[in-house]
Amino acid sequence: MCLAGDVQNRRNTFDFADMFGAEELTIKRDLQELRSYGIAIHSEKKRGVCLCDPISVQKLRSIILQYIGICYSENSFDKSTALMVRKLKEKALANIVTLQRCIDLSMIAVVDYGKEADEIERGREIWPLMIFSSEGYWRVLAVNDGKIKQYHLNKLIEVKPTTRKFKRIPQEQIDDMFRYSFKSWIGTEKHHVKIWLSKLWACRIKPRQMMEAEVITENSDGSVIFEATVNSLDEVASWAVSRGEGVVVLEPEELREKVVEIARGALANYS
Repeated sequence: MCLAGDVQNRRNTFDFADMFGAEELTIKRDLQELRSYGIAIHSEKKRGVCLCDPISVQKLRSIILQYIGICYSENSFDKSTALMVRKLKEKALANIVTLQRCIDLSMIAVVDYGKEADEIERGREIWPLMIFSSEGYWRVLAVNDGKIKQYHLNKLIEVKPTTRKFKRIPQEQIDDMFRYSFKSWIGTEKHHVKIWLSKLWACRIKPRQMMEAEVITENSDGSVIFEATVNSLDEVASWAVSRGEGVVVLEPEELREKVVEIARGALANYS
């Protein structure tokens, strides 16, 4: 495909048909479908198939998710799904279908939720917003008693739809919650954190992007300062303690205190 004037990789609809083992007419229909989706892609005699304008970030995310879903391999191991199916069997599929239907129709759902020590809370009303996978679990983001919460799907014993509607939270607000999620917690709080990382940890952190809006400042000795806005200090504190030596919280003071508290608790196990 010709992108940004890259004439060396120029391909026409016949080339794509041969590449994917499809009819050329099928490729032309696919291009038309992409154009109807708002993507400026055209086939020209001299330039081949060309992307005339950049694709928006939102559309790229949507297309990639659809493509990954189509290409999902039966041989790959999905820990989130494996755990849920092992726990709930056929009920896992029924719960997901019911939740997604409630999400699509903005309908309130009533759930029985398994808490700690085999305790089950029955009849909790939630406004399901979206299903997502994080930290090895399928979860549903939902509103309960006016607060944004998340529930492990493998702890949902029963999910029942109601006929009552709820006012859906704008997608931009939901995206904002995920933007400031450090690991798995999704919430509305915002805390600016500043952490010093030794040269050893800097080498491990720099190649990977932990947060969408992170800032990494390199020091002359090879260490770095990591800064970001997060929605849970507890998660960052646990992460900092688990890294051990070479990770020092600089800001905020509340986060420093949480790190010290967790570290002392861990040390107490060996005293």
